Amino acid sequence: MATGNGAIIVHQKLESKIRDYRVVPYNPYLTLTPPLLGAILKKKSSLIHTTPDYAWFLHKKNTPLILTFHNYMLDKEMLAYSSFLQKIHYKTDLRYFTRKALQYAQCLTAVSNFTAKIAQKDLDIKKNIRVIPNGINDAIFYPATKKNSTNTFKVFFSGNMSLRKGAHWLPQIIDMLPEHIKIYCATGLRTKIPKNMQHSRIHYLERVAYKDMPKLYQTMDALLMPTVREGLSLSVLEAMACGLPVVASNCSSLPEQIIEGQGGYLCETGNINEYANAIITLEQDRAKSKEMGSFNRQQIEEKFRLDKMINSYQQVFEEVLDKI
Repeated sequence: MATGNGAIIVHQKLESKIRDYRVVPYNPYLTLTPPLLGAILKKKSSLIHTTPDYAWFLHKKNTPLILTFHNYMLDKEMLAYSSFLQKIHYKTDLRYFTRKALQYAQCLTAVSNFTAKIAQKDLDIKKNIRVIPNGINDAIFYPATKKNSTNTFKVFFSGNMSLRKGAHWLPQIIDMLPEHIKIYCATGLRTKIPKNMQHSRIHYLERVAYKDMPKLYQTMDALLMPTVREGLSLSVLEAMACGLPVVASNCSSLPEQIIEGQGGYLCETGNINEYANAIITLEQDRAKSKEMGSFNRQQIEEKFRLDKMINSYQQVFEEVLDKI
């Protein structure tokens, strides 16, 4: 797995719970010379579990290959939110590499129904794609036992400051919010903030260690996710587990996570007024906001528990190995 993304976090959770499952991390810059990737797998494995993008260079003869779509970025809809080089990359070599990997895969999985459907349609995949939603350790991510009662309403944005995450809309959103509503950003791996995403009223926390994220969520009042594409957002699940309501875009897999009106509000993608009004609604009715957070916590316990995800992947691994 390449380091520095949400996918490796999921695979590391599998590593922590499944005996003999080992994550072999590699620097993302290695993908500039993909044929070198094959050299990182030095020990023989019973099977290989990775993402589709560079799996063609990782697969081994007579070793079953299981691929998981953690997100999908190759379709035309995402071109508007990609750089010039990304557009070329997605339309040419990455699409080719992905198609080649699919030819060798014994099993395909995806983290959401949306991701499975769009990958299947865009790549004309004939194989079945099994959906295994991401899971959260709800013993680590849990609601604060007590919050300080203040007038300030803290809204959290967690993710890279990128077009895909909708970070360019944050300055416009904060301009529509009263002074006592604050936006805090954990900027992910890309600590450099583009000028069009900067604002004097936004508090930038830069990179936060994963072990410190639960406590950070517990200090917040809501999560803002104005993204344009999510495979199945770990940030949303973490916030839900910590009892936060969520204001998010009504797109991709987010409706599979957030129940409109019960766990938060789903807004038209890029509609600044809707995002701002939803946040103001949460702030003005704190009791309702807390009720939504409690509902989200219940959703995690019922649908998105870590042990449920672990068991589902383990079943896939056993089924594939039984066929050898």
